[in-house]
Amino acid sequence: MAVYTRLGAEEMAAIIARFDVGTLTSAKGIAEGVSNSNWLIETQHGETARRFILTMYETRTEIADLPFFLDLLDHLAAKDCPVPRTMHDADGASHRLHRTPDGEKALALIEFLPGVSVSEPTPAQARAVGGALAQIHLAAADFPESRANSLAMPAWQQLLTDCGREGLESIHPELGALVEREMALIAADWPTDLPCGVIHADLFPDNVLMLGDRVTGLIDFYFACTDMFAYDVAVTHSAWCFSPDGARFDPALSDALLEGYLAVRPLDEAEHEALPLLARGAAVRFLATRAYDWLNTPADALVTPKDPMAFARRLQFYADPDNARIFDRGIFA
Repeated sequence: MAVYTRLGAEEMAAIIARFDVGTLTSAKGIAEGVSNSNWLIETQHGETARRFILTMYETRTEIADLPFFLDLLDHLAAKDCPVPRTMHDADGASHRLHRTPDGEKALALIEFLPGVSVSEPTPAQARAVGGALAQIHLAAADFPESRANSLAMPAWQQLLTDCGREGLESIHPELGALVEREMALIAADWPTDLPCGVIHADLFPDNVLMLGDRVTGLIDFYFACTDMFAYDVAVTHSAWCFSPDGARFDPALSDALLEGYLAVRPLDEAEHEALPLLARGAAVRFLATRAYDWLNTPADALVTPKDPMAFARRLQFYADPDNARIFDRGIFA
């Protein structure tokens, strides 16, 4: 479950009253999510029923980063991107601090968007997601704020070092050797001069809401940062174009995702050439966080750690030179 902090009915009503969104009529905990507490909020504003998502930030989200995340949502929403708007309180603030038994925690109220997350995407859906990703890359070009990528390569290296060779091999006997080989290659060749801007950095299927083949919402921007656009394409490719366990690659999804992105924002030649390496880096990034959580999450934790081997398999796929050609299809046709 993903409600780590309990809020009583009167306490919740007092929180919602600080926003001009009507009278609280319902608050239901949301099971999805890993790091934060979330509730589906329903209010009555005159004759209009409204819905929102209330998030209380528990772990892995620095309060100092919230203005970047929340201002970014407002910026993108103002440019008609499919993202939720932030509801500002009576003082005009995008987030508030709330005292809990565990200390003060930040919370924000976000617009509810219709749609569902797909577990088995179609090529048409992947194409729409590629287009939506390119749309936010372009729309954020004049966003005045920036944020360093807290899960860039130095963070992967530290997480993997903390896991240790023995720890990695306790997950799978060959994982230590795979990580050692790939990290050496990636670190030696990682590009530093590709076009950069604000990226989502975590656009998995569960962070996209869809109605049919239409994207209605890109959500969970809490890893958003300033980094290479092509790296964001690689992250999204690794998230959408494989079976969940990483054992099966779907070329139709790959072609559609890339086509959708390129129809809105073409890649330059340097970005195209870097995609195979960036994809390997994307796989290592998620392998590293999953391996660390796998080895360090307490047995009685509320959250079940995700299998790092799902991204080890993606890494092996991307590392095969014969598979680099998947990024050629339709890019410079």
